[in-house]
Amino acid sequence: MNIAPTAQVDPNAVLGKDVEVGPNSVIGPHVAIGDATRIGPNCVIVGHTVVGRNNWIVGNASLGTPPQDLSYRGEPTRLVIGDNNTFREFVTVNLGTAKGDGVTTIGSNCLFMACSHVGHDSIMGNGVILVNNALLGGHVLVEDHAIINGAAAITQFTTVGTLAYIGGLTRIVQDVPPFMIVEGHPARMRGVNIIGLRRNGHSEEAVTALKDAHRKIYRSGKLQSRAFEELETRPDTTAEVLYLVRFLRNKQKGKNGRAREALRKDVHA
Repeated sequence: MNIAPTAQVDPNAVLGKDVEVGPNSVIGPHVAIGDATRIGPNCVIVGHTVVGRNNWIVGNASLGTPPQDLSYRGEPTRLVIGDNNTFREFVTVNLGTAKGDGVTTIGSNCLFMACSHVGHDSIMGNGVILVNNALLGGHVLVEDHAIINGAAAITQFTTVGTLAYIGGLTRIVQDVPPFMIVEGHPARMRGVNIIGLRRNGHSEEAVTALKDAHRKIYRSGKLQSRAFEELETRPDTTAEVLYLVRFLRNKQKGKNGRAREALRKDVHA
């Protein structure tokens, strides 16, 4: 381990092999840091926080700090972070809450650019990118390989589907379907995330099928329920289209277009 002389590492913290801790960083007593994780200067990692292997916390980041929720009373809620993530300058990630799931969860291979924020009880998949100043409210679910661009803001209990692409400065108040591009104020569906699909190994057949599904659902003038039925009953419907339809059906069931609203335990976020 390489710990700077001015770092404050609690003796009860657990640090793996080859961990680096930069000047003036603070590591709390209930923190566990995985092997080969690098922590830059002026970072704060506190709370009941587990950080996996080979993460890079560049500097001035705050992880495992109390949730920004008036009901929080110091309960031993948690933050769990996977492997190979990068947290840039001034990123903040809060603990979970007792009224939520009790844990905020970050997957692996994610990039959190400067000043982005992940609120309490949120769940992040793998390969997610939050661009500078992107903001996630509490209880948000972001599925694998979604990209949330600069200064976009996601309200509580929203789901962002896999490989969704959210444009900068977009205000998101409803679930964002997988494989789609959403941007603007108010947010509007712009089309299929073709580049993202190709970069992540989806076939041209899958891309074409999603483009056709997008036209049927959003451009044909048909009732969405009828478009869903047509897509579900076609013998050649791809797995991606079936997942898109299932996601949209769940969205319709949720209050205010947010399926996760059903998880709420009280009337306040």
